[in-house]
Amino acid sequence: MSTLDITLVQPDLHWEQPERNRAELERLLEPLAPTDVIVLPEMFATGFTMNSREMAEPMASSETLAWMIDMARNTGSVMTGSVAIEDDGECYNRMLWVTPEGEVVHYDKRHLFRMAGEHERYGVGAKPVIVERNGIKLMLSVCYDLRFPVWHRNTTLRYDALLCIANWPAPRRMAWRTLLMARAIENLSYVIGVNRVGEDAKGLAYSGDSMAIDFKGTPLLDEPEGQPFIKTVRLDKAELDRFRDTFPAWQDADAFELHIGS
Repeated sequence: MSTLDITLVQPDLHWEQPERNRAELERLLEPLAPTDVIVLPEMFATGFTMNSREMAEPMASSETLAWMIDMARNTGSVMTGSVAIEDDGECYNRMLWVTPEGEVVHYDKRHLFRMAGEHERYGVGAKPVIVERNGIKLMLSVCYDLRFPVWHRNTTLRYDALLCIANWPAPRRMAWRTLLMARAIENLSYVIGVNRVGEDAKGLAYSGDSMAIDFKGTPLLDEPEGQPFIKTVRLDKAELDRFRDTFPAWQDADAFELHIGS
């Protein structure tokens, strides 16, 4: 297959109430038509909490991961989103990619949002992660990562879609929207950005602005009204390949090496 149906889930979230958030998401997803990938926002179980030691779930016994495994099996769809996870004594803002077949892949957020003190409460990710479904390769990315183009630079066409999940506040919504489109254009790839709506316990408002953007920077899905929604878009690898062949700007990109360390 060369197409991928991706469902963007833009919810309101209840602060540090994982069980309630899981239950409401399950209810929202119940009528969903068959899809390949279901995308939830960053820290969808808790909101963007810095109470990492209190809220992080052990990777080996995470109730939210167990829920994602059940949901993936029951829906026949990949489930992805990030969760505060404790693993080997360290807490991570961990994006989980859970397949209906039971495979679990994770990406730990690389760029931690220092303005909220995230870098003091969570461990930094060590490497980029690319997954594949239906022959389409997707790079996993979390929120603040979006501001750093070198991390996402696709000079060798190693991925076909960038999947960025977030808790991106409304006062910086134009940056979110602009950066999503920029990442699509400069990397000749689809970009899926999934954010939340509502207000968190700190009084920060979230406008959503979840978007799906094609390889030309054209929005395939754009819902700027700031309301909860579930919408599905289709990515077409054949269309992407044709554009990359006729407009091969990636061949003129500057070469560089990314030195990844902790």
